[in-house]
Amino acid sequence: MWGIAKMAEEKAKPVQKEQETKDNFRYIVRIANTDLDGNKAIAFAMRKVKGISYSFANMVCRLAGVDASKKAGYLEESEIKKISEAIESPAGLGAPGWTFNRRNDPETGEDRHLLSGDLQFAKENDIKMMKKIKCYRGMRHAYGLPVRGQRTKSNFRKSKGKVMGVKRKGGAAASKTGK
Repeated sequence: MWGIAKMAEEKAKPVQKEQETKDNFRYIVRIANTDLDGNKAIAFAMRKVKGISYSFANMVCRLAGVDASKKAGYLEESEIKKISEAIESPAGLGAPGWTFNRRNDPETGEDRHLLSGDLQFAKENDIKMMKKIKCYRGMRHAYGLPVRGQRTKSNFRKSKGKVMGVKRKGGAAASKTGK
């Protein structure tokens, strides 16, 4: 009996603690110029930012010293500030270079991690440069064909919104006239 009463008492404590923190709960948390859902765990909520994957989000949480399973709405201002700093400069906090999405940047030669608009801008510039120097990948981009070695016999048959079928020798008209 005593053990059951004690267990019931321990279960009541977190509920009371949760009610106290509900006053501090925010439904929208702003990190890296993106609104994040406060009801999700911070590791999953950060995935809404373009350029942050699940593994990168977990690494950022570890670098910032924040529990990755903690809901984003319960984060304090100091924790949000630590996460923002870790996202902006992960190399400064000791993140390995292989976790970045822009390693050995062609312009500067350094390892960087780009987010949202900067990532899209860099990608577009890379494609424009490949088209300009007329490398194989650039020409595939220019012609609207697959770049990474996929087959084109059965896939990629749409060209500018029009569906292209397989043309046969002679066609149906030839078979009708041959009767």
